[in-house]
Amino acid sequence: MGEDGRVRKVWLGVSVGLGVSFSLVALLVVGTYMVAADLLGGAGGRAVGLAKGSVPASYEPLIQRYGNSCAAINPALLAAQLYQESGWNAKAQSPANAKGIAQFIPATWASHGVDGNKDGVKDIWDPQDAIPSAAAYDCSLAKYVKDVPGDQTHNMLASYNAGAYAVIKYGGVPPYRETQNYVKTITTLAKSFEAPVQKVQPSRQSAGAIYFAQKQLGKPYLWGGNGTPEEGGRFDCSGLTKAAYKTVGIDLPRVANDQWNAGPHPKRDELLPGDLVFFAYDLDDPRSIHHVGIYVGGGYMINAPYTGAVIRFDKIDTPDYIGATRVTQDGAKALPRADSA
Repeated sequence: MGEDGRVRKVWLGVSVGLGVSFSLVALLVVGTYMVAADLLGGAGGRAVGLAKGSVPASYEPLIQRYGNSCAAINPALLAAQLYQESGWNAKAQSPANAKGIAQFIPATWASHGVDGNKDGVKDIWDPQDAIPSAAAYDCSLAKYVKDVPGDQTHNMLASYNAGAYAVIKYGGVPPYRETQNYVKTITTLAKSFEAPVQKVQPSRQSAGAIYFAQKQLGKPYLWGGNGTPEEGGRFDCSGLTKAAYKTVGIDLPRVANDQWNAGPHPKRDELLPGDLVFFAYDLDDPRSIHHVGIYVGGGYMINAPYTGAVIRFDKIDTPDYIGATRVTQDGAKALPRADSA
């Protein structure tokens, strides 16, 4: 939902007849997987900087700059924290009175807020102040626990969640479920913002997701459709991708632009069947994503395009293609949840 595919009629004019759909998808999947061995050999590289289009363009220079403030953080990690805290909403305010894009509570802001844009005001609502402040706070925590054994980034994140005293007391990430989950969530989510320096590992669940999606070919599009019996088994674009990955045990958010951060972002020439492919109004702003499909190889996806069309194959190489996500189970679990029915 939130990405009504009707606006995509200009871009998505190519469909493939249903009579050859099953043989076509089989050829595309098999052909594309013949190069998967090369991708497996290059998996696991560290990231430098941010993946293209992974954060709103207005915040990217700040995150790139302040994400390198100390050794415990990097731009992708800082982006993951900001996304987890506010979903890029600079006006966010929680029931606990946490404010702004970095969700500082006033007491913490009073001691750790900085005047990032040098305008003489430390404004909790201004991302130009809040983003540098978030990085500075992370680095302060890292300094407090610098002598604690273990991974410095994990210890910093644990300090953010449970306090530096607990990390010092336990000699690392404390045995609190909430804290351990927080550390895993942020480090996992950070992978969806990284610009990989090596190939992204193929998904092991992708074949099952494609199998489900191909069985939906020919069904009429339904805006907001989740495939329920009451809806005649019909879907919209993100309803289809959510349902497809649900069949292989991965629970994606409901909305397309929330699914964007369910894993790392392979390059166009590294796509494999099962990758989610996304389309946006603004290629520099993932918040403008309005459509998603499931890549099947050969430059094609299965997607639910728009009202009046049926679930079908379409080309992905259109002017509004922003990129792809290789869905992982941990990546999906790490996403903040604000699903709508």
